[in-house]
Amino acid sequence: MVTQHLSSALPVPAVSAAYPMANPGYGKRSAPGQLPRTRNDFALLTTRERYVAGFVDHLPEGAAMSVKQLAKQLPLYGQQAISTALNALSVAGHLRRVRCTVGTGDETRWAFRTFWSRTARDNEWWNTFLATENAAQATAPAAAPQAPAPNSAPPPPWVPDEEPPPAQPEDTSPAGQAPEPTAVPHQRTTPQAPAAEPTQPAGLSPAYLALARLGRDDHRLALSADDCTTLEPLAAHWLDRGVTIDYLTNTLKAGLPTQVDSPVGLLRRRLIDKLPPRLPATPSTPADAPAPARRILVECTDCGRPGQPEALPHGLCQPCHQTHTTPGDTTPDPTEIAAVKAHMANLRDLLKPV
Repeated sequence: MVTQHLSSALPVPAVSAAYPMANPGYGKRSAPGQLPRTRNDFALLTTRERYVAGFVDHLPEGAAMSVKQLAKQLPLYGQQAISTALNALSVAGHLRRVRCTVGTGDETRWAFRTFWSRTARDNEWWNTFLATENAAQATAPAAAPQAPAPNSAPPPPWVPDEEPPPAQPEDTSPAGQAPEPTAVPHQRTTPQAPAAEPTQPAGLSPAYLALARLGRDDHRLALSADDCTTLEPLAAHWLDRGVTIDYLTNTLKAGLPTQVDSPVGLLRRRLIDKLPPRLPATPSTPADAPAPARRILVECTDCGRPGQPEALPHGLCQPCHQTHTTPGDTTPDPTEIAAVKAHMANLRDLLKPV
């Protein structure tokens, strides 16, 4: 005997075997702690949302969740209807669209994911779940490309597992006699001379050498050995404040007059007046410092605006939330109906010929 199915809900469409999958790291993600599937799932939703929710619930992990791809697989509704249904499912607590950073260093990018829960969840549950995901990603070590272990990969099928040893020449010596060792002539190696290192006068500081080179760069700043010794403490004070040799020499040579009568007096005045400020030491970042914490941002299901989970209740930003959650009063007021009728009657009277 055939029993007629009187349910008004549309049957869940079968998932195509060729349903497109998102790129690795993108697409659908199932939330934990969901109840088993039953016939009463999504019973409180409207027919269209129930139809879309049943299809999304049967999609595999990593399936593409864009409105365009869903509309291609659901023949009853277009992209606008699918987008509206996803907004309703977000308000009902079944999904959240997020974006998170993946990669390390300069190779970071945004990955867009859709967390799905067959069991409806409230905002507090989603906020806690996303905060846990954010903390887990922040503490998880970055996946580094693993180098293949030496001699671990099997050889290709056309190469033998182990190369046969080279064939030994047949022993032509009489039995019982050991083969004579082959004499190898001694090779003489010529000792290589060590690489010549740049010579630097012993006992001279970098400040002294910087002052001594000023005369070679500009003849107006030629200094004697006694002048360099006199100005050395002032130049060393500059280097102690973290400036480089190039910065020191460029500052001393900038804007020189056409004729310099006393180079030592001019340089002493500049070394005192143009002394750079002392900057605080910048702590260097150690090589093993942990990478900055990865962030998970929730996207508005309707417009895609990113934000913190607490700032997007029901997965919608404030303008979209007001649009989708504020019920519109579609029943006109009786006084408005009477006013419209009176206005139309007045227009008809004006159109009558005199």
